[in-house]
Amino acid sequence: MLVSLQVGSLIAPAYACGCGAMVVNRNSQVAVDRETSAVGWDGRTEQIVMQLSVRGNAPDAAWIMPVPHRATVELGDAALFSELSAITAPVTEERHYFWPRGKDWPFSGSGNSAGDSAAAPKPGAPVDVVGRERLGPFDVARLAATDPEALESWLKENGFELPDRLATALNPYVEQRWEYVAVRLAPENRGTLSGTLEPLRLRFASDRLVYPMRLSKLAATPQSLGLYVLADHRMEPRDAIGGRPPKVSYAGRVDPAEEPYEALAAVTGDKPVFVTAIDQYFPSPERIDGDHELRATAEDTPYRTVRYRDALLTWGGMPAWLLTLLGGAVLLVALPLFLVVRARRRRPVLPPPPVFTPPPLS
Repeated sequence: MLVSLQVGSLIAPAYACGCGAMVVNRNSQVAVDRETSAVGWDGRTEQIVMQLSVRGNAPDAAWIMPVPHRATVELGDAALFSELSAITAPVTEERHYFWPRGKDWPFSGSGNSAGDSAAAPKPGAPVDVVGRERLGPFDVARLAATDPEALESWLKENGFELPDRLATALNPYVEQRWEYVAVRLAPENRGTLSGTLEPLRLRFASDRLVYPMRLSKLAATPQSLGLYVLADHRMEPRDAIGGRPPKVSYAGRVDPAEEPYEALAAVTGDKPVFVTAIDQYFPSPERIDGDHELRATAEDTPYRTVRYRDALLTWGGMPAWLLTLLGGAVLLVALPLFLVVRARRRRPVLPPPPVFTPPPLS
């Protein structure tokens, strides 16, 4: 099972995020400050729990995500993201240095600082609205589209315009006969989109562990992606799909019942899993050439990111370097005195001269 963290700034009228594209009308702007997605796969069914943090002046927006098969949508549990963040967080270790640095006495002071109801299907239509629900702030439509033009028609009917670049980017999914989840984001107070929205949970059939990434090529700025993979073994992407080589920041087996991690246990079925956290950077998003597929590595080698905090070495609360210098000074003074005293003690004592006694007079 996969968990992903995608951070990006996506401003109108249509921009990509990790597993979808955001569309607003021409007179509005919206930014996705953070997208967090938890994705699980049991070999047959994949689920994605997605949470968006948004800001802007748009009264509503449409978020489109391609899925390989018919999807169901419901609200998710935000606690899952807090638990996964805690599991994969780096550990901090202290590393000592001997000689004082700029922040230490006598340079700059003392001390150390650490670094609805569903609509009826319309068979045969270019776009089948196979379901529509109102979930919290979301108006969710599940679509089966046979071509980008059909998807464009649906967007227009709902007040949005499909940009040419997005239509082109959707072509590979149309050719593979994927479907879409189209989410109309609308604030409940009829204001503008702002803040962290409630998470959505999508479920659909899938015969492989895949994270849709093709739409990210529409991004105008470099993209950072974090993938948290929960599976029986340590996992890795098959290739870099146009980004820099993925880097592992955490790998280890976790038992959600021990802490406990209740939200994680609900996803994994209360079973121990191997967690792999993968970070990747895309300096040129236009080079993204596919979706992420993940596979098990040859060995389940554990790993955890360590952040070091440098601290001045002390003995008894005193800087070790100062005690060493003081000790050296004392030694320089005491050693000559010791040698003098020792030399004097070892100097031989001469016997007194013999007493001359004159012979007696006869």
